Amino acid sequence: MQPTKIEESFTVTPYGILENTGFETLDPRFSACLVHCERVERLWTGGRWCEGPAWFAAHRTLVWSDIPNNRMLRYDETNGTVGIFRQPANNANGNTVDREGRLITCEHLTRRVVRVEHNGAQTILADRWQGKRLNSPNDVVVRSDGSIWFTDPSYGILSDYEGQRAESEIGACNVYRIDPVSGAVDLMADDFVKPNGLAFSPDESILYIADTGASHDINGPRHIRAMRVTADGQRLVASGEAQTVFAQCTNGLFDGFRVDQQGRLWASAADGVHAYASDGTLLGKIRIPEVVSNVCFGGEKRNRLYVCGTSSLYAVYLNSSGMPA
Repeated sequence: MQPTKIEESFTVTPYGILENTGFETLDPRFSACLVHCERVERLWTGGRWCEGPAWFAAHRTLVWSDIPNNRMLRYDETNGTVGIFRQPANNANGNTVDREGRLITCEHLTRRVVRVEHNGAQTILADRWQGKRLNSPNDVVVRSDGSIWFTDPSYGILSDYEGQRAESEIGACNVYRIDPVSGAVDLMADDFVKPNGLAFSPDESILYIADTGASHDINGPRHIRAMRVTADGQRLVASGEAQTVFAQCTNGLFDGFRVDQQGRLWASAADGVHAYASDGTLLGKIRIPEVVSNVCFGGEKRNRLYVCGTSSLYAVYLNSSGMPA
């Protein structure tokens, strides 16, 4: 099927509907994902590198990071306002919400993963592996068993822009799991160049992990891998077809992404959001006039896709509902 024609230039109003943006259909199945009268909205602008959106259903707010500006912001869906959630924020990057409604954040500056308790206190979940400081935790996801999985590339220690320049103590960029009972930090995967976004399939049998190694090596990876999870949910299967490349990015790099209830994967890219079927077929794109870093499903029915662009927050309603982050 030939893709629909998309305008390559964008006229953006300060807030509200984006003119000339659109949806690029690459597979007929993409049509079922869309509310065809819907358009992309820009809700806010003024960031430097917006990242890590996380939805709080209890009070209908979205929290996200503005890493270089060392702050976290909050959007209130009930009235459309945006305000400061936390500043300074230790160059916070990825965020998620656990099954008890607590915020979990990856911090570049402190090189740790933290949780905000219901009373506002912070608990350090991970800052070391085998006694060595982590690099700069990037993205995080919580499994239904309460385990916390996160990626640890070196972006926050490569310069002072999004953290603080330092040498890696571990000497590698890995994927880790925090045990929900013992709190132990265990190595899950050590063969990534720059592990980045991650998300589980709806049945949690697959963990999708992006590798953005091409950010600093032109020949580096720019893909998402699908990795099988063991039956007990405590390890990744280490060989063969258990580690297939799910998708190669066709424009820029994949960063963060989310999975919907039908198993489709909605991934950030340089030209917008790329939607993939569970079989790895690129179904279509939501065109955004900035490089996209991450996405999150929210709204009362989890059918509103929030999109963090370079400097702005966008949103669009879909005929698709997301899994809990």
